[in-house]
Amino acid sequence: MDIQQIFAARQQAEQNRRLECYRRLNRVAKKGQIVFAGSSLMEQFPIDEMQHSLDLPWCIYNRGIGGYVSSQMLQGLEAMVLELEPAKLFINIGTNDIGLDIQDQLWPNYKEILRRVKDRLPGCRIYLMAYYPCNNQDDFGLPDIVKAGMFRTRTPESLLEANRKVEQLAREMGCRYIDVNRGLADGQGLLRAEYAVDGVHFYPDGYFHVLENLRPWLAE
Repeated sequence: MDIQQIFAARQQAEQNRRLECYRRLNRVAKKGQIVFAGSSLMEQFPIDEMQHSLDLPWCIYNRGIGGYVSSQMLQGLEAMVLELEPAKLFINIGTNDIGLDIQDQLWPNYKEILRRVKDRLPGCRIYLMAYYPCNNQDDFGLPDIVKAGMFRTRTPESLLEANRKVEQLAREMGCRYIDVNRGLADGQGLLRAEYAVDGVHFYPDGYFHVLENLRPWLAE
């Protein structure tokens, strides 16, 4: 087993553990609240701490899982979303599909995720969040081979094109598309370097912008 296989096996084990944790947490969670679901960019949203620090008037459950692609979210939808029976669902899934160049799977999977949620939870309001900007220009200390792989197909241009498709999907499926990126990008449309961890993920203070942009939809 080479190093990539070892990494993949460890990542899958961690993802399985995280999904099982969500299943167990769901047993005592309140139904009819707000759920955030997606991959690492959702999992790393420190919304639980923000709820306490900012005295937010909502109960928000974060069900993101790092490394997930759309097919994995589809398979894990019961624990990530459906068991919680949310009144509102905010989704950010697909950046890993884009980064792995499997967008041909992303859009059918994304549509099926929405169809299943709407079928099971017809009263749930569903919000499709725009993909966050990335920064493939500044130096974040990544080895060249890692940086090349991370940004081979995940580029500012590909994310903008993907956002157009998400917006179209939202219209088609009767969901709400929301651009939550105000304050995250610099003058070139790149993720602001002061927030960026590696050019894709960002530090908690970046999420304060996202939260401010989300507030009207959380409150409606």
